[in-house]
Amino acid sequence: MSSYTKSFKVPFWAQILAGLVLGVLLGWLARDQDLSWLTTTLEKVGETFIGLLKLAVAPLVFFAILVSITNLRKVNNAARLASRTLLWFMVTSLIAVSIGLVIGLVTNPGAGTGLTPKDGAKPDETGSWIDFLTGIVPTDVITPFTELNVLQIVFMAAVAGIAALQLGERAQPILNLSESVLELLQKALWWVIRLAPLGTVGLIGNAIATYGWDLIGKYATFTADIYVGCLIVLFGVYPALLATVAKANPIQFFKGAWPAIQLAFVSRSSVGTMPLTQKVTERLGVPKEYASFAVPFGATTKMDGCAAIYPAIAAIFVAQIFDIQLGVGDYLLIAFVSVVGSAATAGLTGATVMLTLTLSTLGLPMEGVGLLLAIDPILDMIRTATNVAGQALIPVLVSARENLLDREAYATADGSSLDGPRDAQPERVPAAV
Repeated sequence: MSSYTKSFKVPFWAQILAGLVLGVLLGWLARDQDLSWLTTTLEKVGETFIGLLKLAVAPLVFFAILVSITNLRKVNNAARLASRTLLWFMVTSLIAVSIGLVIGLVTNPGAGTGLTPKDGAKPDETGSWIDFLTGIVPTDVITPFTELNVLQIVFMAAVAGIAALQLGERAQPILNLSESVLELLQKALWWVIRLAPLGTVGLIGNAIATYGWDLIGKYATFTADIYVGCLIVLFGVYPALLATVAKANPIQFFKGAWPAIQLAFVSRSSVGTMPLTQKVTERLGVPKEYASFAVPFGATTKMDGCAAIYPAIAAIFVAQIFDIQLGVGDYLLIAFVSVVGSAATAGLTGATVMLTLTLSTLGLPMEGVGLLLAIDPILDMIRTATNVAGQALIPVLVSARENLLDREAYATADGSSLDGPRDAQPERVPAAV
């Protein structure tokens, strides 16, 4: 009996699914019976889970980027891999934003909502190209960590990583310390990730208890557009790229990557999901040295959901509410912002900065952001799931194209057994191509 109990283990995806179902039921109960104590409990559980994830974000991003850059020295053709990774980031973003634009133009998400410009409100924080470009460089080394400015943390980590590469062996003690700190952070964050089923109950339950279905009804077309667009990219574009570019089985990809996609859906944080994303990416056969670069890089810059599909449809939505006509040039600007400005989302919950960056580029009223804030948590779940799937996809594509992908590991990848951040696969140095 004891051996059976020991061998039986509920898959992580099943735990998340159970939390999702329980959260929906408790949220419905809290709203239907007006149980304020239950709503408050669900809210606190969800906030605590997200707070624990965010607690490690700043140091995790810094050390992950620093170590990932220095790890490229172990990889042959590192510059080629980095450039190919960036190229595929841009290609998939362009595809995603094109899908978002087509869906928005076909469905007219702003029509028939009953919303007017008076319903909008300017956000507390807005994004512009000047803010984006000047905001990358920090004025001191402390503020980016205390205010969780991920772009500035990425900048400092990149500078430190490049400097370490230039110093060579003299920087090895710092690199050893950085790798140890990163492992410590990943281990601690892994304990938080194991709480995801409980966090799911709180986050989903609070969303249902707070917003119910009425809000979704008012934004029905817009909500459907975002979900349909993300699902097309997730289960249409990505599988097509896997089958044609990587010559790999798309179903096997989702079997291996599903735990990370699920956690992203619940947590709404690409950075918080990053250790799990890297884990499943390595288990899909991507060399550890390359995955340790591509995944952290993608977690802060690769946002097909938040930075491509969402701002494209949202810009059309806002323009229709404010009765502003968009032309071909405007749609090209939306595509441009999505491809080159996705780092503005910074891998955290929400895509307000990217949306304000898009609206300011188009000259659309910032009050339009206020129209979408209430529905944002519901939309952010599918957006982040799409982001993370893309962050795992690109390393697989590049590895396959460069003949680095371990096809045997890919074929046997299974996301059901998740014991810790270091059990992905043995370390191996990819051969020259």
